[in-house]
Amino acid sequence: MSQSLELLLIQFLMPDNDARRQAEDQIKRLLKDPQVIPALIQHLRTAKTPNVRQLSAVLLRKKITGHWAKLSLETRQLVKDSLIQSIVHENSPPVRRASANVVSIIAKFAVPGKEWDELLPLLFQLSQSGQEEHRELLNLVRLPSQFADVIVRYLQWGALRRYFLRLRVALILFSTLTETIGDTFQSHFGDLQSLLLKCLQDETSTSIRVAALKAVGSFLEFTHDEVEVLKFREFIPGILNVSRHCLANGEEDVAAIAFEIFDELIESPAPLLGESVRSIVQFSLEVCSNQNLESSTRHQAIQLISWLAKYKSSSLKKHKLVLPILQVMCPLLAESNEDEDDDLAAHRSAAEVIDTMAVNLPKLVCPPIFEFASVSSQSINPKYREASVTALGVVSEGCFQLMKNKLEPVLRIVLGAFKDQEQMVRGAASFALGQFAEYLQPEIISHYEIVLPCILNALEDACDEVKEKSYYALAAFCENMGEEILPFLDPLMGRLLAALQNSPRHIQETCMVIAVIFTVPKSAIGSVAAASEQAFIPYAERVLEVMKVFMVLTNDEDLCSRARATELVGIIAMSAGRIRMEPILPPFIEAAISGFTLEFSELREYTHGFFSNVSEIMEEGFAQYLPYVVPLAISSCNLDDGSAVDIDDESDPSENINGFGGVSSDDDANDEPRVRNISIRTGVLDEKAAATQAIACLHFIQRAYMHHILTAAQAVYQAHNEGPAKAREVLDTVMNIYIKIMTEDDDKEVVAQACMNAADTIKELGYMVTESYMPRLVDATLVLLREDSTCQITESDSEDDDSEHDEVLMDAVSDLLPAFAKSMGSQFGPIFAKLFEPFMKFAKASRPPQDRTMVVACLAEVAQEMGTPIAYYVETIMPLVLKELASSEATNRRNAAFCAGELCKNGGEPTLKYYGEILHGLYPLFGESESDNAVRDNAAGAVARMIMVQPNSISLNQVLPVLLSVLPLREDYEESMPVYSCICNLVLSSNAQVLSLLPELVKLFTQIVESPAESPEVKAIVGRAFSHLSSLYGHQINQY
Repeated sequence: MSQSLELLLIQFLMPDNDARRQAEDQIKRLLKDPQVIPALIQHLRTAKTPNVRQLSAVLLRKKITGHWAKLSLETRQLVKDSLIQSIVHENSPPVRRASANVVSIIAKFAVPGKEWDELLPLLFQLSQSGQEEHRELLNLVRLPSQFADVIVRYLQWGALRRYFLRLRVALILFSTLTETIGDTFQSHFGDLQSLLLKCLQDETSTSIRVAALKAVGSFLEFTHDEVEVLKFREFIPGILNVSRHCLANGEEDVAAIAFEIFDELIESPAPLLGESVRSIVQFSLEVCSNQNLESSTRHQAIQLISWLAKYKSSSLKKHKLVLPILQVMCPLLAESNEDEDDDLAAHRSAAEVIDTMAVNLPKLVCPPIFEFASVSSQSINPKYREASVTALGVVSEGCFQLMKNKLEPVLRIVLGAFKDQEQMVRGAASFALGQFAEYLQPEIISHYEIVLPCILNALEDACDEVKEKSYYALAAFCENMGEEILPFLDPLMGRLLAALQNSPRHIQETCMVIAVIFTVPKSAIGSVAAASEQAFIPYAERVLEVMKVFMVLTNDEDLCSRARATELVGIIAMSAGRIRMEPILPPFIEAAISGFTLEFSELREYTHGFFSNVSEIMEEGFAQYLPYVVPLAISSCNLDDGSAVDIDDESDPSENINGFGGVSSDDDANDEPRVRNISIRTGVLDEKAAATQAIACLHFIQRAYMHHILTAAQAVYQAHNEGPAKAREVLDTVMNIYIKIMTEDDDKEVVAQACMNAADTIKELGYMVTESYMPRLVDATLVLLREDSTCQITESDSEDDDSEHDEVLMDAVSDLLPAFAKSMGSQFGPIFAKLFEPFMKFAKASRPPQDRTMVVACLAEVAQEMGTPIAYYVETIMPLVLKELASSEATNRRNAAFCAGELCKNGGEPTLKYYGEILHGLYPLFGESESDNAVRDNAAGAVARMIMVQPNSISLNQVLPVLLSVLPLREDYEESMPVYSCICNLVLSSNAQVLSLLPELVKLFTQIVESPAESPEVKAIVGRAFSHLSSLYGHQINQY
């Protein structure tokens, strides 16, 4: 094996890609054999070229764990001896480091098993070596916890203190070991503290101070109790002194270590800062103010203050540090430099600090910022004038309430900056005005007469950057305007159209972004349309002509513009309406469909939005495009979410020889990798969400939803006599997507949309068509009710308030139960029994009111559709309903009244004992204290159902006058049929109690017949009842 392996290693290092691939395949096979270990050791010792020796060590590190137990004792000893020899005698640094990495891996299991007792003496021998590279290797070797006490004793003995080189090695070793065995060192904290404090003050060697800093940083994770916290604070002055000394000597990398320690101090749950926050802030301000330092060093200092403002704002307030920080940060806003890296630019980082402080400490931030802006706006230095308006824009989010009270003087500064000779100042003014438009609503709108002319003039600015920022300001400002914008409509649209035709691409994209910020009316053009559709129509055709050009662009750099144009056309279509748009839409639709071949996720996302909008206005006219659009939407729904897990296998960067990652990742590798980072490519999720929404919108009218999709799919395959089968295949695909999303997708809004779509499909197609999907749909619903789905588990650990998404999701889930009941009728009973208990947990008193009303509304619809099986649940449900009748929330009272009526209608005998309590609970809903008409209408519906089911259980002489007093219905006309059927049936049966109310009946029937809101069916029933009254009372009726 040894000879063939050597040839393969050499071949792998050749520049020929084909040769490398062949060698890689064969090496992978050889690595599965334990005998590869001695072969690799031989090449590590004897190969003539360093690259081959290094590659041998890399492969050893990858495979040694899996093969170690299979090696003989002699082979194990050979491996250990050879690695030590490589560390001591190897001339190539990359080979030495690679060998040290193998030592670290073997030590994890060999030392605890007492197989490598000679390793520690070797390490201390290296610490006394005169060769710097030997001492550096100790930083690479990670040892198990058994060595901790030994190392501590060496530190205590003082032998290492006498020789700073060995001391440095001990500190590095200590720093490294705390990564895995920090708890062992915790008991020695007090003994080590004095040594580390002394090392921080060592004047003889920078390397010792740096090593001491790293060692101090390693303490942080294990500092918890009060005594340790107080001891750790003693390090901070030493850290600051070392950092200042090193900065003075040009050793900025040392200060970087200090800032990393301070970052961890801020994030630590232990109160490690204490009074030292003053000195840390002072040091950070010194660094970020020093323009002679590297931008990266200054950025770290500014970032540290940003973290303090975010996580320790109360400490800044307590120690009166807000004003000193602002006195440094505000001038930094004027330190812009075109040649500076944007990511590290001091003025950008300073703006972030000011923004964070404004959000957390608005009352302390606003006055000094306004003072700075007032003074700097008059400066002869244009950068300070720019900074003055930038500062006002930056703090507008956090200080919005205070700035609303000072809006006029603030606007004088910003609008005055629009007239400045320097483009940087005018650009900052546009930025600030955009911020004001977003955060200072609605007060900012009242100043439109002076603000809009400034923005319109800025759109003609000679500088493209000023133009771009001005368009964003225009979008934000117009978003909340109504008819006030009409006088400005012509110049506004003229400038937008001109920019779309003649400006650079980024300006054109900005103009389209203005138009497509989500939906009408959240953009400049969209807002205009919302303010007055008729006023906008003359411009729609011109905008669409321009968009035709963008919607056929195919170059990669133009696809973003094409995406924006696609969505803009959909928005215009929604505003202009079907009559105007249908004749001119075909070429746009064809262009949108063709865009799917360009493999650009953002374009596909916006195209699905375009299809949603266009299908909504065209309704059945869009059916001809379904054979093309539906498969595209389904294809997007089936995309991989793009989750990426980054595994850190602790490999040295130098090991990646010629991209040798593939060979070293066999399935049987066991190098204890750890997850370092998880990232989600949200572009795919956005596309899937848009596709799901598009599928939902493609039903145009509820009755036509799946019918048109299946008909369209059938037409595609008709020529092959496969229409019905392929139509069923489309349904299978759609339903499988819904079910998969319900349990596996991690976005609650996407899951909610899938639930609503599934419910619509079940209701429209019925049980016969959807029966095969029911078991999986029920199982998926049960998972959601138990809150065990992926989206619920993924987001349960988040600290963000996700109540809004939870409400949307559970409302959608609750739509499924009535859909099941409607399609299955009484057969839903056994399934409902499985879902009932997990569903009812949302009705607990500890849940918010919206959860309880969701439960009651859902139960009402289930009772309505399922029928008599609801009787089994009356004892459990009715106490909740009675309680909700007295809710302070109108929606809860309305749903409770509806549910009470349906339970009485279908609940049978178990409901009789509750009649008195129900009527008692409903009575206040008929009085003047009830201000909600829909609540009153549903209360009337409940009483009507009770009368129809059990007329003998109700005192009609008491109930009917109250019922008639709230009629006719005023809002919820779905209650018309049960309410008026009840009254008319009593009339037709000549019930004495209802006939005694003849004047009220005549007046009510007249109002119903004259109402445009009532259906012909209702009016027909009333007509029959009125005829019966006429036959009984004749001319007597005319007097009423």
